[in-house]
Amino acid sequence: MVFCYAIWGFGTTIIYEFSAILGFIFLTLSITLHSSLQHEVIHGHPLPNRWWSEALVFPAVGLFVPYERFKDAHLKHHYDPNLTDPYEDPESNYLDPKVWNKLSRPIQEILLFNNTLSGRILIGPAISLLVFGLEDYRNARSGDWSITRAWILHLVGIIPVLAWIWLLGTIPLWLYVVSAYLGFGMLKIRAYLEHRAHEQPRGRTVIINDRGPMAFLFLNNNFHLVHHMQPEVPWYKLPKHFDSNRERYLQRNEGYQYKNYLEIFRQYFFTKKDPVPHPLWENIIHTDDDQKRYTNQLD
Repeated sequence: MVFCYAIWGFGTTIIYEFSAILGFIFLTLSITLHSSLQHEVIHGHPLPNRWWSEALVFPAVGLFVPYERFKDAHLKHHYDPNLTDPYEDPESNYLDPKVWNKLSRPIQEILLFNNTLSGRILIGPAISLLVFGLEDYRNARSGDWSITRAWILHLVGIIPVLAWIWLLGTIPLWLYVVSAYLGFGMLKIRAYLEHRAHEQPRGRTVIINDRGPMAFLFLNNNFHLVHHMQPEVPWYKLPKHFDSNRERYLQRNEGYQYKNYLEIFRQYFFTKKDPVPHPLWENIIHTDDDQKRYTNQLD
């Protein structure tokens, strides 16, 4: 965390003054790393006291997503039987085929581009923010105080970030916003194929056996199956857990793995990995609220 905030601070001041390009790069990477640290805090690290841990990531350096909303959605996502479900999994990129068939052709083309890795980086954040923001707006208007509270705390968390940029920063605010957006896009690389459509929940979560800079940037969340099976394990122990039980993990997820992120870039940068409509939706057990949510998505 000290390293992350140091790079963020230097990226907005000394490094940016020396080289705008380097400052922008360091800033973007630090924003991505900060979100990875928030993810660790959600799962109970690094301190025994949750309030103190959350205080460490309270500054909203990423600008766009409230920590409390990230936490609520992510903890719901960790219910493995619902992984990839278009309604029950908040992090799913699949749609109900009925919703897909009702969309206009231009919207379908945008979503198909979003299912390539390049699209996920470039327009994925905008799509997520639009869908996420509209849903939060509806729920807040209907009286969900927890959502309103999360956004108020988020706005408070933005204040020290803006104060730093105004008082000490050399980077212009508009470029900081661009960096925050790109930092969000970098996170989309991590999430791009974390889960796949599979009839069994155990076969839906990936292993990317990468030990390089991107694995550090994502705090080893590329060992995603290990994380889902043991979410209490801190990031620096995930590779060791995988190495000590490799066959068990790969047998569990039926060999859903990649060697590294370079392999993923080569295969999917311009090619979509998945369809947008969930390919196994007919085999998924629907909840009583699905028809209502289907109607809301069409609206």
